[in-house]
Amino acid sequence: EVIAGSTRMKAGTAQKLVLNMLSTASMVRWGRVFSNWMVNLRLTNRKLRQRAVAILAKATGASRTRAAGALTGAGGDLPAALMTLRKNISVSRAKRLLAGRPDTAAVLREAWSEPAQPRRRGRRPVRAG
Repeated sequence: EVIAGSTRMKAGTAQKLVLNMLSTASMVRWGRVFSNWMVNLRLTNRKLRQRAVAILAKATGASRTRAAGALTGAGGDLPAALMTLRKNISVSRAKRLLAGRPDTAAVLREAWSEPAQPRRRGRRPVRAG
């Protein structure tokens, strides 16, 4: 204890720990945590945007540049960006898959349980006839 005999500081610390545990447990239960990462972030500042890019890069193995591009392409929607990188699908398809279920983490876990889709390079050839 920094200040001997300060029960107020002990109570404040205990209260903070309990509130952190409750909020963490709530986020997990509501399906907002995927693989130890809080994925339902509102990217309201630079620090949170950087955190989202780091999560994307770690979760998908993409470079930070590619992760930042995916996040921008998804309009700052981290779960949608995760789906686009993992399943190689469009942002609109990713958002439809996520919108159909209230538990974001469950949708992401399903995507990770399937083999990752290879990234397509270039355009598909146009078939004649």
